[in-house]
Amino acid sequence: MLSVIATVYNEGESIHRLMQSLCQQTRPPDEIVIVDGGSTDDTVSIMHSYTDRLPLTVIVAPGANISEGRNRAVQAAQGAIIAITDAGVSLPDDWLEHIVAPFEGNNPPDVVSGFFRADPHTIFEAAMGATVLPLETEIDVEMFLPSSRSVAVRRGAFVAVGGYPEWLDYCEDLIFDLRLKETATFAFAPEACVKFRPRGSLWAFFRQYYLYARGDGKADLWRKRHAIRYVTYLIVAPALILTALLLSPWAWLLLVAGFAVYVRQPYRRLPTVLRWYRETHSLSLWQVICAALLVPVIRVVGDVAKMIGYPVGWQWRLRHTPPDWRNLAENLQ
Repeated sequence: MLSVIATVYNEGESIHRLMQSLCQQTRPPDEIVIVDGGSTDDTVSIMHSYTDRLPLTVIVAPGANISEGRNRAVQAAQGAIIAITDAGVSLPDDWLEHIVAPFEGNNPPDVVSGFFRADPHTIFEAAMGATVLPLETEIDVEMFLPSSRSVAVRRGAFVAVGGYPEWLDYCEDLIFDLRLKETATFAFAPEACVKFRPRGSLWAFFRQYYLYARGDGKADLWRKRHAIRYVTYLIVAPALILTALLLSPWAWLLLVAGFAVYVRQPYRRLPTVLRWYRETHSLSLWQVICAALLVPVIRVVGDVAKMIGYPVGWQWRLRHTPPDWRNLAENLQ
């Protein structure tokens, strides 16, 4: 039996995309379980409107965070294979077919990692996608940690790692992946690629990355990455600027070289993301220029958000002792 699960909250503007794409799957799910975290808009009523077309169960759990919602959905589901996706995405018609295919072959894995790509509706969203989202060609399959927008897992593997960490409100899927990496076998199914819209404004993006970084701090993730960011922004860049202004204009060359490295990857992705944008929208030269100018702005805003959010997460960690995740497994069997 194959189950699809998700958790949602106030997704009235986007939930139709997910539900419609579930209706169109070439490999229909045996059941769909979606947990709503207490939406105050019309999310729940919209989902209920699909019950005559989908084997859908909607559970309303006010106050449940993302981890709690997913765990409750898995508890309620009956499938031996759990396909996990997220609100706000659009699934290709063959998403479920591709993401479960490795389980049906020789030497089936415990986890199948799908992929995701930007579905920009504005030039800002295109610049956002190029700045923050990797392309498939950048992925190291052995190291890849799948997003819970597109992943499938055996129920036994899910239970063995205790599900998602309910004490963590953001970056929960990273902890889930890292736990699975300790014991489970993975396969990569890039054809199971979902589309989703990046954040549509700098404020929404700032808040998203602040919360991600706060989650990193709570979970004690990526110390080295965050340390490099603080050193770069607070020590190296100011030192080079002062040197260039007061002592040697040659320091500007180092600044320019550093900036080139800083934006190289987003600019390599930008033509691909703009091509995706052009599939459904017209594209002018001025829009291309605007997207290119937005990339460094988005990069800096994201880094500042991370530098603010990370210590907030660490302060939480100093006041709390996150539970041993293995103890959570007893509640998921």
